[in-house]
Amino acid sequence: MIIYPAIDLRGGKVVRLREGDPARQQTFSDDPLATAKSWLDQGASWLHLVNLDGAFDQANENLRILESIARLDACVQFGGGLRDLAALRQARDAGADRLVIGTMTVRAPESALAAVGEFGAEAICMALDARDGRVATHGWTEVSQHSPLTLGRWLRERGARHALYTDVARDGGLRGVNVADTIALARETGLQVIASGGVSRLEDIRLLAASGLVAGAVIGMALYKEEFALADALAAAKGD
Repeated sequence: MIIYPAIDLRGGKVVRLREGDPARQQTFSDDPLATAKSWLDQGASWLHLVNLDGAFDQANENLRILESIARLDACVQFGGGLRDLAALRQARDAGADRLVIGTMTVRAPESALAAVGEFGAEAICMALDARDGRVATHGWTEVSQHSPLTLGRWLRERGARHALYTDVARDGGLRGVNVADTIALARETGLQVIASGGVSRLEDIRLLAASGLVAGAVIGMALYKEEFALADALAAAKGD
């Protein structure tokens, strides 16, 4: 199971938002590149980079930050505001190894599937972020009528391979990841599901890894608040 340290970008800084709320922001670094280097030095093989400005439809220079981080010896999973094929191409050209699509999966699902066809299933990750059991879009400010399970099955049947599952109510709150729903989504859809939102203890990681179904976990606040070290998270993902 892969551990993805999260680097959420807003205004050129590394931040964390509680439940995706921009009014509940904590800033952890003014230097995203140094943050990325730190996680790599501690053993990360993948980084999860989020363009929060893009998710909120705000102008930003975060593609330049992506370019800088992509030059490091790491794989980068990148999302936030990627709502059409042109935006996906720009992020891919900037060095993203995998692109996270959220709003497009609901508003333009055929375009999301076209992205799978253009870039390959390994390069696309469908965000199935849930608020009250429904997929949330537009930086989690809007809620669709789709459940993660229904939409996940539909996408998998049409060639999608990877999915990011976030229980929005737990994100940034250190309340524990939604282990049961994450495992169920992986089991019922056949997608390679990456857990996100609320990872707060090593036991969360061990439970996800022990399922044999969950492909990865994004960890943000717990690492920035030093609830545990990245090395310990990597070990827990291996069952140690």
